[in-house]
Amino acid sequence: MDADIALIVDGERRAVTVDTRTTLLDALRERLGATQPKKGCDHGQCGSCTVLLDGRRHLTCLALAVAHDGAEIVTAGGLGGPGGPGSLGSPDGALHPVQQAFLDHDGFQCGYCTPGQVCSAVGVLDELRAGHPSLVTEDLAAEDPTGSDDEIRERMSGNLCRCGAYAGILAAVRQAGTQEARA
Repeated sequence: MDADIALIVDGERRAVTVDTRTTLLDALRERLGATQPKKGCDHGQCGSCTVLLDGRRHLTCLALAVAHDGAEIVTAGGLGGPGGPGSLGSPDGALHPVQQAFLDHDGFQCGYCTPGQVCSAVGVLDELRAGHPSLVTEDLAAEDPTGSDDEIRERMSGNLCRCGAYAGILAAVRQAGTQEARA
């Protein structure tokens, strides 16, 4: 059975017809041409399909597209909104602070996991700013607003890097969080 749905992808409203069994990842990649989220494990274990879904990081391989009719989706290529910093159509070529930090700290090697890592890092920093605890949070009031290394590692643990660029990823998230805390 097919269903007509609408999604806002990187600031652009898109209409698409999908089989009701189609994952959000497949709808984005195969039907809408949004290739930033990658298909890795297809079981929600690697994080390469992570996007920001209605402002929160989400694994698209575990979500049915029809369940998110009308949702706003931001991929790594759409950070900052249409024509804004980090978007594919950015007129000035500026990158989102997380994207820049990944470049500054070599937070990628082959690049396959990078879009999911970047979206997850943006989500992690939003969670920290909002005061959401994680498994390793001891005292939310005393917590560094950018998160301790253990806090960042715990929150990013759902995103795997086959190349092992974890030291660069940690440094990138730390840099972006420090820059946001200063802003």
